[in-house]
Amino acid sequence: MLNRILSLIGWLGTAMVFVAVAIRFGYPAKEQWAYYLAWGGLVCVLAYTLGQWREIAKVFARRQTRYGTLMGVSILVVLGILVAINYIGTRQNKRWDLTANQQFSLSDQSRNVVAKLDSPMQVQVFAQEPQFPRYQEKIKEYEYASKKISTEYIDPEKKPSAAKQNNVDRMPTIIFNYKGRTERVNADGEQDITNAIIKVVSGQQRKVYFTQGHGEKDTTSAERDGYNVIATALGHENYTVEKLAIAQQGSVPDDAAVVVVAGPKNDFFAPEVDALKKYLDKQGKLLLELDPPDKADSPPLTNLIALAHDWGIQAGNNVVVDVSGMGRMIGTDASVPVVAPPYPAHAITQRFGMITAFPLAREASPISGGVNGHTAQSFIETGPRSWAETDLKTLLSSGAVSLDESKGDKKGPIVLGSAVSAAAAAAPPLTPGQPDAPKPETRVAMIGDSDFAANGTLGVPGNRDLFMNTIGWLSQQDNLISIRPKEADDRRITLTATQESNIFWLSLLIVPGCIFGAGIASWWRRRG
Repeated sequence: MLNRILSLIGWLGTAMVFVAVAIRFGYPAKEQWAYYLAWGGLVCVLAYTLGQWREIAKVFARRQTRYGTLMGVSILVVLGILVAINYIGTRQNKRWDLTANQQFSLSDQSRNVVAKLDSPMQVQVFAQEPQFPRYQEKIKEYEYASKKISTEYIDPEKKPSAAKQNNVDRMPTIIFNYKGRTERVNADGEQDITNAIIKVVSGQQRKVYFTQGHGEKDTTSAERDGYNVIATALGHENYTVEKLAIAQQGSVPDDAAVVVVAGPKNDFFAPEVDALKKYLDKQGKLLLELDPPDKADSPPLTNLIALAHDWGIQAGNNVVVDVSGMGRMIGTDASVPVVAPPYPAHAITQRFGMITAFPLAREASPISGGVNGHTAQSFIETGPRSWAETDLKTLLSSGAVSLDESKGDKKGPIVLGSAVSAAAAAAPPLTPGQPDAPKPETRVAMIGDSDFAANGTLGVPGNRDLFMNTIGWLSQQDNLISIRPKEADDRRITLTATQESNIFWLSLLIVPGCIFGAGIASWWRRRG
């Protein structure tokens, strides 16, 4: 009698489980009933199993059953491992990029930018449906870097109303929506996408003013010593570049995010320096790029050097010489110091691992103990086989110099770049909704060379990123301090006609002939 009851319970439990499965997939609205039935069926099956424990024990006492059980358990373990791997794989992303310059991985800058997102960002990709995989390959990298990014792919031909609503008149068009702001781009390169994200996140363009009137670098010039390439790079990161003649305007505009003094040939007048000081008193940001004299009798930049001194930075009356031989790698001589990692610890050069070069540079080192409470930190430093040459007349006339510490030469390493910051005395209140906004402060940086960011020198791998990182630090845009995306290397193989012919005959006749000959030889040995 008891066995009959247990058998009925077992069959009832099995039926309840099957009904639960049918409800779960056939009637999703009744999912709660499926839940109760599944648990009830499980209890019935367990009750039947416990009631038949003697019979089950006898079955498992047989050798064949034990082996079958071991095999079954092994299969279940393997299946469990596969299920666990797939479960983890759907929630974790890990990829290995084995290309030479990591062209299928996001750059540090892209990861830094999306990591700072504090609200959801919606991305709309308007393209033809067959092209979706091309854009998904790139956009997914951003989604993996930030869970706050969601993407919708739209074919304008299938959904014309969506295209019309978003004013899409060409493909591809990628639209970024963030906190009510919108930015769009018509390209799918990493730099294009990241620049669009920077613009929509920042919400406003910051102005970088380059001073004019003293022979400074021209941001519109395409010549080798011009700055139009770096000005374009600033525009890509949502900066507006404008020229500033302080002597004519009388002051620094209030909307200046950063003021750059790039390689003046002549000194600033006292009222111009006073205008810069007043600007710095209002949490201003200043980059001084002061070249050494290009002639032995050139007038010194007395007022600008004094301004740097007030902020704890010493501009040396010297030219840095580098005899390490590193300059030969980029086709230069000892007059171009080449700086290689590691760089001094500073936010500007954090995780910065590229070579930089500075044609005809002067020392720009922190003053020991600081000045007026301003203590600078170095962020660019040459190697030990360099020195600061003070005999400018001999160096600039003949180029034949040697280290002579008795005459004032300073043995390397030599600091070429220093930076200092000072907290504002009375910082304005934070904007509501921006509790993590950086507190306003004055920031000053000096680099003993302006040519490193000129058009003709930006081919050196790290020069562009170093300048952009310096501007990012000065403007307190910490997410822009990073290594930027690089173009994929052209790794095509170019062959001569003879080489092509050799490869053709090697693959068509020689290699197959060797394999065929080896087979014949093996057959002949076995036959003998």
